[in-house]
Amino acid sequence: MTSTLEGTTPPPAGAPRPARARDRSVSVYAELSQQVKDAGLLNRRRPYYVVSIALAVAAFAGTWVAIVALGDSWWQLALAVVFSLVCTQFGFLGHDTAHRQAFGSHRANEWSARVLSCGFAGIGYGWWMQKHNRHHNAPNQMGKDPDIESAVLAFTPDDAEQRMSGLRGWWTRHQGWAFFPLLCLEGLALHANSIATLAREKSMPHRRLELAIIGVRLGVFVAAVFLVMPPLIGIGFIVVQQAVFGLLLGGSFAPNHKGMPIVPKNAKVDFLRRQVLMSRNIRGGVLTDFMMGGLNYQIEHHLFPSMPRPNLKKVQPLVREHCAKHGISYTETSLVGSYRIVVRYLNRVGLAERDPFTCPLVASVRN
Repeated sequence: MTSTLEGTTPPPAGAPRPARARDRSVSVYAELSQQVKDAGLLNRRRPYYVVSIALAVAAFAGTWVAIVALGDSWWQLALAVVFSLVCTQFGFLGHDTAHRQAFGSHRANEWSARVLSCGFAGIGYGWWMQKHNRHHNAPNQMGKDPDIESAVLAFTPDDAEQRMSGLRGWWTRHQGWAFFPLLCLEGLALHANSIATLAREKSMPHRRLELAIIGVRLGVFVAAVFLVMPPLIGIGFIVVQQAVFGLLLGGSFAPNHKGMPIVPKNAKVDFLRRQVLMSRNIRGGVLTDFMMGGLNYQIEHHLFPSMPRPNLKKVQPLVREHCAKHGISYTETSLVGSYRIVVRYLNRVGLAERDPFTCPLVASVRN
């Protein structure tokens, strides 16, 4: 069996969960939720997002002006890094609007997310929403969270045991060291998965429109690069842009849950503990907030997905105090420390160790 949280083993089949324990768990979250509502931290931040989107669009256009002006020069690789940073911000803004953080209207949020994600980042809104909602509903839960399902990496010892033979076994035993190189391919994977899912899922709303937008976005990007640059520089630009885009976006997602406890498929965990114990925050200042798009406040985001990004920092003291009051471990570390934990965890899982949760930060959530 995979390592589990203490107290999360489900009762025997057919046994009802005690009403008193269930009501107490609900009231613990309701208490925090009421504090947050009273503080006005769930109110939409329309001006913040209007300005942020306008600045991102201006940066997108400005970067292309610079690319055209620079022309035949290897300094284009530096602009590829800048363009990656801008595209990453569109990914974050698409994430926020998809979570209805920006506008009061669901329709305004949905279409903003679709335009920002498909048109600027080249990522399918419909595919991402389908996948991301499943993740939020059951973070790190086997058979439910798609973020711990991978054909490339093994995230649980049970999964690793099935990959122990031949070249695949060698890869699995050393998979932690492939973590950063694989992140460089995350951008390509996001584009490919978006297109493949939209092409396959006939019932997905607006799938043809999204496919068209993504196709135009990626097609015009490649065409423009080779119109402005010689072939060799153009290829270098695309490679650098995709690698940095994947590294920035994937590097913001990976520290949040990887290396935190894996929950068995049939385990029952109340909402507050489900979101807090399986999530990790990243310490830092304004630069960290910007580069990670607010996802460094992962615990707060999972507890209140519709909370606008600038309010996550404000709610953090309330959440930390509430967790301490109820004896719920609140995990926070540095960015470098989180990557170290993720690499160590992946390597230990790759060796099919039955209990990979031995680092102090992770072990603490099991006490």
